[in-house]
Amino acid sequence: MATIRRQALKEAVLPFKREDVLAVSERTGDADWMREKRLAAWEAAEQLPMPTTNDEPWRRTDIRMVRWEDTALLTGEAQAALDMVPAELYHPLIGDEQGALLVFVNGRLVHREINPKLEKQGVIFMDLATAAREHPALVQKYFMTHAVLPEEGKFAAVHGALWTHGVFLYVPRGQHIELPLHSVEYVTGRETTATHILAVLDEDTSATFLHESTSRPADGQTLHLGAVELLAGTNANLRFVRIQNWAENMIAFEHQRGRVGQAGQIDWVVGEMGSRLSKLFTTLDLDQNDAWGRISGLYFTHGSQHLDIDTEQNHHALRNTSDLLYKGGLLGESRTVWQGMIVVDPGAQKTDGYQVNRNLILDRSARADSIPGLEIKADDVRCTHAAATGQLDQDEIFYLMSRGISRFEATKIIVRGFFDDVMQRIPFEEVVARLADHIEDKLNKDLPRE
Repeated sequence: MATIRRQALKEAVLPFKREDVLAVSERTGDADWMREKRLAAWEAAEQLPMPTTNDEPWRRTDIRMVRWEDTALLTGEAQAALDMVPAELYHPLIGDEQGALLVFVNGRLVHREINPKLEKQGVIFMDLATAAREHPALVQKYFMTHAVLPEEGKFAAVHGALWTHGVFLYVPRGQHIELPLHSVEYVTGRETTATHILAVLDEDTSATFLHESTSRPADGQTLHLGAVELLAGTNANLRFVRIQNWAENMIAFEHQRGRVGQAGQIDWVVGEMGSRLSKLFTTLDLDQNDAWGRISGLYFTHGSQHLDIDTEQNHHALRNTSDLLYKGGLLGESRTVWQGMIVVDPGAQKTDGYQVNRNLILDRSARADSIPGLEIKADDVRCTHAAATGQLDQDEIFYLMSRGISRFEATKIIVRGFFDDVMQRIPFEEVVARLADHIEDKLNKDLPRE
């Protein structure tokens, strides 16, 4: 009986049809080449198996709890307007001024602004659907060809077929953007959304790009399928910030990959705060000599949240440097999984790889799995990794309480201190404050006030 039930769930897991792909394509106004790209991804999706706990990357995340027949909604009927979005989401979050802003509501663009100076520099920052029509050669060259590929997995392929909206950033050779770029997506209902971020920095360029995702609580589960592609060319410097604070009815699957060219840099900041269940694949490829990449991530879960993050740092050339630090806090009965791998190819000598994950358990019912890994195929490298999971230090709590501080406030002080080193790696005070606020909200909601 159990086998029959699992099979029934497997067959029902993706009730999307080829007709849905064509309908989304028509709604976004695809050119012929993009429609064919979607249909090719759909063919791959039909061939690829659904992940199960028998697959190593999914061993600790059972997606049978997802009610697919309820989450797979592509009606295109949800309302969308800028006044539906809380104003603090689209106000400048890095500095006092931003170079450009895109706001999406329920998968639809509702606002766009861009500094005329950037347009004079040849910078493209617009919604992906429009970019695919107005700059077909550029988008066709980079869209799901270099970073996230449909064949990477079932959800990557479904995303390639059904992406609903996205952002395209292109910085031409020799251009340096001083003002930050900002995109916001806000979901108010239960319609399925699939966001695609594609950022391409040509040779000798620099840019700062912030993308923030959030949603309003809704009855029933909501599905999000995401992809992030970051391409930094020779001597390019990309600072990318992604903050996710989905409501706790959201089911999210996402593939993210950054690729770095010769002497290029990606400084990647990740904040994972929301959703009911999230499974993320985050990969950093250092493709050419002297490439550098850093990922600074933090997450904070509570209630029954389940967050599974799979990271890879791939060193493909000489003198590559990667630096990854993830820290997480857990309340309630929440569970987190972090599984990381540093891979050094043969001949990728002088590699310097660093990988650390630390977790702070605030409730006995919470659980954090932390699994670092190394795969070294060169002999002149320096690679280190570490992982730790622990509970609050009661001696520290006692010390603070002996100074007249309540247990509630003492716990919050210790939590702030725990995240301090990863916060210090984030070069934007406003982003640090936003992430700290998300953590504070959960502590205020769930910590007992003894």
